[in-house]
Amino acid sequence: MKKVTFLILSAIFFISCADKNAAPPPSAAPQLPVLSITKEDVTTETEYPASIQGSVDVEIRPQVSGNLERVLVDEGAYVTKGQTLFKINERPFREQLNNALANLHAAEAASINAQLEVDKLKPLVQNKVVSDYQLKTAKASQKIAAANIEQAKAMVESARINLGYTTVKAPVSGYIGRLPKKQGSLVSATDIEPLTTLSDVHEVFVYFSLGETDFIKFKSQYAGNTIGDKIKNLPPVTLILADNNPFSKSGKIDMVDGQFDKTTGAITLRATFPNANGTLRSGNTGKIRLGINHNDVILVPQSATVEMQDKVFVFTVNKENKVSKMPITIVGKSETNYLISDGIKYGDQIVLSGIDKLQEGQVIQPKKAAKEVAQIINKK
Repeated sequence: MKKVTFLILSAIFFISCADKNAAPPPSAAPQLPVLSITKEDVTTETEYPASIQGSVDVEIRPQVSGNLERVLVDEGAYVTKGQTLFKINERPFREQLNNALANLHAAEAASINAQLEVDKLKPLVQNKVVSDYQLKTAKASQKIAAANIEQAKAMVESARINLGYTTVKAPVSGYIGRLPKKQGSLVSATDIEPLTTLSDVHEVFVYFSLGETDFIKFKSQYAGNTIGDKIKNLPPVTLILADNNPFSKSGKIDMVDGQFDKTTGAITLRATFPNANGTLRSGNTGKIRLGINHNDVILVPQSATVEMQDKVFVFTVNKENKVSKMPITIVGKSETNYLISDGIKYGDQIVLSGIDKLQEGQVIQPKKAAKEVAQIINKK
């Protein structure tokens, strides 16, 4: 009886040890959404820093020296073309005009006397009372008198011009800048600082620069043999203001600089924007948003990528549903998607989400609705 009991206990002990040493059942493969790679036509948007100038930015400077008698505008005021802005003391210039007029009258009187002398000598020469030499001398004097009249007239016109310069008028319509010179200041045409600046901003010029690579891509997608032809085919562009909001009006690129800047390696472009309400002013800054078309490119949702050691990876899925970590080359961004040039190809499958816990060679169960999920993410 004791021997039978011993055998039973030994059997139980060996069975128990065998259960403990047995391998655990394999865990089920995780179910994860999978995206089939396709090619699409997309437009990427890139922003470039830009500076804004009025269509006309002009410095208002005095043309004559004198005392600034009146300042007829205020800083920031809108003025119209021909409106009087400043008045310089005109009395010295009016006296110069009066003096020039007096010289003109004297020259006219001298011309009359010279003509009378010629008229007197003509019959005397004909009758051989006086020599021909005297008549020639009188005619020469008459020509000198006529030249003096022309010179006096020029002096009168010059004096009138200088007198007119004492009234400083707006050459264009626009907004007045700072007024460093106040009433009573002595101003001169040689002053370093202008009286003010005037900006015509009914439309504005927005300047931005493209690097050589970006410029080649930019111009290669538009029809035309010359830059001028390509400019005609360029689509409207958007101006992003300093508060990151887009300007209400679209602009048109209408100028490409003739050469690249040797210092920066960039070329300058200009876009013109309508600005009837004066929202934009000279000196504003912003960004030009350009759209570049890409045909037949591979898109990968950012959520399906992982970044490690300055490289970006996706997990591809083979026919046995095993995953492999694959590095990809990103060439652009469109909303929530990356544009890929290398690493995966058309027809490949990648894991769409849940990639943070995947390991190389792990087997997964692709979800049946994976394509629908991928399409929703792609369209966001």
